[in-house]
Amino acid sequence: MKRFSSMGKPALAALLFASVLAAVPGTGGALAQAFPGKLVKIVVPYTPGSLTDAAARGVAQRLSDGWGQPVIIENRPGAGTSMGAEYVAKAAADGYTLLFSDNGTYTINPHLFSKLAYSPVTDFAPITIVFRSLPVFALSNAVPARDFREFLAYARANPGKLSYATFGIGSFPHVATEQLKQMAGLDLVHVPYKGGAAAITDLIGGRVALLMASYGTFDQSEKAGRLKIIGAATEKRLAVRPDLPTVAESGVPGYSMSVWFGMVAPAGTPAPVLDRIHADVVKLLHDPGADGFNEKFMKPQSLELGGNSREEFASLIKAEYAHWGRLVKAIGAKLD
Repeated sequence: MKRFSSMGKPALAALLFASVLAAVPGTGGALAQAFPGKLVKIVVPYTPGSLTDAAARGVAQRLSDGWGQPVIIENRPGAGTSMGAEYVAKAAADGYTLLFSDNGTYTINPHLFSKLAYSPVTDFAPITIVFRSLPVFALSNAVPARDFREFLAYARANPGKLSYATFGIGSFPHVATEQLKQMAGLDLVHVPYKGGAAAITDLIGGRVALLMASYGTFDQSEKAGRLKIIGAATEKRLAVRPDLPTVAESGVPGYSMSVWFGMVAPAGTPAPVLDRIHADVVKLLHDPGADGFNEKFMKPQSLELGGNSREEFASLIKAEYAHWGRLVKAIGAKLD
């Protein structure tokens, strides 16, 4: 019983229930077939209007259509996505409360906040990565730089005078830009927002200078001349924009980021329920229809489909948790 001591009561109860079910032939399949029997809630730790929120709503609608039950989005922003994550970690482990967020929630925040009330490794049951984004840096037109090299030169010549926006303290853009600051020797002022919409509005309005987000977030605004995409934060150039140099090519060798968005349930959720959710999410991701998630959301946003197995997702969280732990320690970042 010692190994259960760190689990919350809901997770422990669900784990014991699942163990009993496993001993009874045929109950696992029946449990999966009966799920869901009521409303399912997907918690998004960002404000409405963000990429995460929009994606979650697209997934929720299609799951609701397939399940014949309401699937709603509940936005719980705050404390660098920790408020929403903690809520799900402490929810009943029955599959009716899920978390949808980026990898910052699962692999970065635990190293930034010393008093988090959840562990991404032990308090969640991974389901799958829904998609991967293509992170890029966008620059306000108010900054007199045409590309990333010119931005670096201008920022170094004007230390402390440029600001960068993020989607909140501890969000992926926050830590990724802090790493850029360290690697490139920049002095930039952090301006955290509770979500993406306000940050993008202020970038376009010239109230902040820099923002990292998905390529699809900025594509149309750049075409309209409202901002400048100056560098890909990926290891290689983007297939959708091969003319855009990477940050590593542009004066910061070794810099690259991987951004993914995944779905988890509270730890202890019965495996048949997790398998049912996983199968149905993967199915909707690969729906080839004109009204499918891929055509309606993924392609317009220039995102890459997920759909890995539960085991693969769990291994990825553990590996990236260790990676970001080393990185945050090297940066010396703490948010409490």
